Amino acid sequence: MKWLVLLGLVALSEGIVILPLRKVKTLRETLREKNLLNNFLEEQAYRLSKRDTNIATHPLRNFLDIAYVGTIAIGTPPQEFQVIFDTGSADLWVPSITCQSPACKTHNTFNPQNSSSFREAGQPVTIVYGSGLIQGFLGSDTVQIGNFVSLNQSFGLSVKEFGFDGMPFDGVLGLAFPSISIKGARPIFDNLWSQGAFSEPVFAFYLSKSKPEGSVVMFGGVDQNYYKGELNWVPVSQTRHWQISMNRTTMNGEVVACSRGCQAFVDTGSASIYVSTEMVTNIHKVMNAKLKDSEYVVSCDAVNTLPPVIFNINGIDYPLPPQAYIIKEKSSCLSAFHGGLEALSPDTWLLGDVFLRQYFSVFDRENERIGLAPAV
Repeated sequence: MKWLVLLGLVALSEGIVILPLRKVKTLRETLREKNLLNNFLEEQAYRLSKRDTNIATHPLRNFLDIAYVGTIAIGTPPQEFQVIFDTGSADLWVPSITCQSPACKTHNTFNPQNSSSFREAGQPVTIVYGSGLIQGFLGSDTVQIGNFVSLNQSFGLSVKEFGFDGMPFDGVLGLAFPSISIKGARPIFDNLWSQGAFSEPVFAFYLSKSKPEGSVVMFGGVDQNYYKGELNWVPVSQTRHWQISMNRTTMNGEVVACSRGCQAFVDTGSASIYVSTEMVTNIHKVMNAKLKDSEYVVSCDAVNTLPPVIFNINGIDYPLPPQAYIIKEKSSCLSAFHGGLEALSPDTWLLGDVFLRQYFSVFDRENERIGLAPAV
C-alpha cells in the first residue's frame, strides 16, 4: 500500500514508547487483564434517540480506505485543518507555520499570530506514533468541530515531523483516555465534556467502504440509521487506549489465534489489523498467502472461496469476510493482516479500519465500554 497508517498506541509519560510499523518495543504496563466488568451494563438500552438535538454528525472523507479525515478549525478567526479522529491516541496537534520539515510544506499550518485567542504554554512536546513522530510546543486556543466549540483547548504545534510526508491529513485529533495525553493537556473530548457540550459523553464512527463520501464521526449520541440490529456492549479492560478483551479468533470453525483469550485495541487511526507474527502466520496459512516484498499476497480469486475470520468478543461473533480482509491493489491482492506486535504483547491485537468498516462503533466514556453492531 502507498501508505500504511498506524497512528495509535502512543505512550507519553516520563519515557516515550515507539511502535514502528513492523517491530515494536514493550509498553511498561501489563496488557493481559481480561474479562473485567464482563456483565457491566450488557442489557442496558442506549438512552439517546437518533433525533436528539445534541447529537452532532461530522463528515469524514475516506481517502482510498487508508485514512478517514475530517475538518476542524482552530483560532480566531478560524484556520482550517484536515485531521484524523484517532481512538489510538489522546492529543490534538497540527503543524506550526514555523515547521520546516518536508511534511509541513505540503500541509496546512497554524499561524499563532493570526489568532487573537491563541495562548502559548511554552511547554515542549514530543508525540510518538506507529508511523512517525512530531516535536513542537504546546499552546491553547478555540477549537471548533462542526457546531461544537472547545474553549481554551490545549493542542500541540509541530515544528518537526517525521513519517508524515505525503499523508492526506494535516494533523491528528486523539480520542483515547486522558491518562495517555500530554502532561498538563486535557484532550478535546474531555474539554467539551466538562463544558457541557454533550447530553451523553459518547462518540461513534461509521466508516464507508471504498467510496470517498458517507463516513461520519458523531458526538453526543448515536444515529441508528448507520447500523443494523442492536448494539452489543463490550467493557473496556484498561482505560488508556480503547482496549477490550477478545475470546478467540476462528476460521472454518477452527481456532487460528487468541486460543486462550487476548487483548485488542480498537483504533480508528490504523488502516489494517495488526497482531503477533505467530498468530498472523496461522491466519495466512489458511489464506494460502505468500510473502512478497514485506506484504502477504493472496490470490484475487480467493475472495470468493475463503472463509470469514471470526472474532469472538464478549461472547458475540464478529465475522470479517474475505471481501474485507483481502485488499485489491493494482494487479495484486494483499492481506489486511500484519504481524509485528509480539514485542508489545504476544496476545495483543490492533483492530483498525478494516474491522471498523464492517462494524459501527460507539465509544462510551462515562460507562467505559464500546458498542458494536453491523454497519449498514
